[in-house]
Amino acid sequence: MSNLAVYDMDKTVTRRATYIPFLLHCAMRRAPWRLLLLPVVALSAAAYAARLIDRAKLKEICHRLLLGHLVHVSELRPLVDSYADKVIERNIRPGARDAIARDRAQGRRLVLATASYRLYVDAIAERLGFDDVIGTGSIIGLDERVHAKIGGENCYGPAKMRMIADWVEKSGLKGTHGHVRFYSDHVSDRPAFEWSDEPVAVNPHGKLRRLAEEKGWAVEDWG
Repeated sequence: MSNLAVYDMDKTVTRRATYIPFLLHCAMRRAPWRLLLLPVVALSAAAYAARLIDRAKLKEICHRLLLGHLVHVSELRPLVDSYADKVIERNIRPGARDAIARDRAQGRRLVLATASYRLYVDAIAERLGFDDVIGTGSIIGLDERVHAKIGGENCYGPAKMRMIADWVEKSGLKGTHGHVRFYSDHVSDRPAFEWSDEPVAVNPHGKLRRLAEEKGWAVEDWG
C-alpha cells in the first residue's frame, strides 16, 4: 500500500503562475520578435475574462503566439531546462520545500497534479523530487514537433480530478493507494480536495478559505 501526497503546482508549490512566464522565457531566447504579439495575448486574456473562450483555448492561443505552432522537442529542451532551473531558484515557496521533504520522509508517493503543461512541468517536478506528474498534455507529432494544441483535457477543475482518477487506475493503485494528502491554493480543486483523505488549503484565496473553514480542512501558510 502506497500513501500519496498530491500537490497542485502554480501558487501552491510556486509563488507565482508559471505558464505565461515559460512562454516569455522561450520567446525572449528563441524569437524575440514574438514579444510584439503581447497585445494579442492581452486581447485573448480579455476574451477569456469575458467568457468568450475557455482556459484551454486561451492556452493554445498563447502557445501559438509566443512559442509557435510547430517546434521540435530538441529545440525546446534547453529552454525547458533553463526555465526549470529558474523556477527552482526563484519561485518555490519555502513551505512547499518543507512539505515535500516531510512527505518524502513519511514514505509517501509524491505526485504533482497541475493545469500547467507537462512540456515543462516534468523538468520542475524532477528537480523537486516528485515521483509522478499529472498535467496538461501537448500534441507531439511523429516528427517530434510540438503542436500549439492540448493533448486531451486541460488539467483543471473537474478535469484534474478525472485525470487523477485515471492515473490512479493506470498505476494499479485503485483501491490500494492508502491515505491521500492533497494540497492546493484554489477552490477549482474542490473535487480533488473532497476525494482526498487529508485536504490542505495552502495560502488559500477567499473562496477556498471560506470553504476550508466550512469543511474543517487544514489551512497552511507556506510563505
